[in-house]
Amino acid sequence: MFKIGIAADHAGYSQKELLKKRLEVEQYELIDYGAYEVDPDDDYPDVVTPLAIALSEGKIQKGIAICGSGVGVSIAANKFNGVRAALITETYSAHQGVEHDDMNMLCLGARVIGSELIFEITKTFLDAQFEEEERFRRRLNKTLALENYNKIK
Repeated sequence: MFKIGIAADHAGYSQKELLKKRLEVEQYELIDYGAYEVDPDDDYPDVVTPLAIALSEGKIQKGIAICGSGVGVSIAANKFNGVRAALITETYSAHQGVEHDDMNMLCLGARVIGSELIFEITKTFLDAQFEEEERFRRRLNKTLALENYNKIK
């Protein structure tokens, strides 16, 4: 089984803790990158950064980031090379994003969807695998090339 990282800010902390318990029962190997307590003054870039770095460096294979809406963690996570994060609110995109786009970080909004749907989306994301078809590989390679675009200038 592969390693999964998880992180949340104050708005996502409670949902992260619930999700961790459910995933541990399912025998997933989790690494918690914080927050480790509710701190109303924490900021989503601070908690998603260690998670995104671990994913970028290959220390984990998939990541889960939770904030109030899921938007902030998604924007911040996508600043890191090798991270393909998306805000997901339903199960179709949770598997299609992995199968077609090699999405490796799931972003969730704790104030937008409930814990049962969060669990269903997460399980769907974790169970999905990238489909190695030529068209998906071609599109992924084009996307990966974008990471170097600003470095060339």
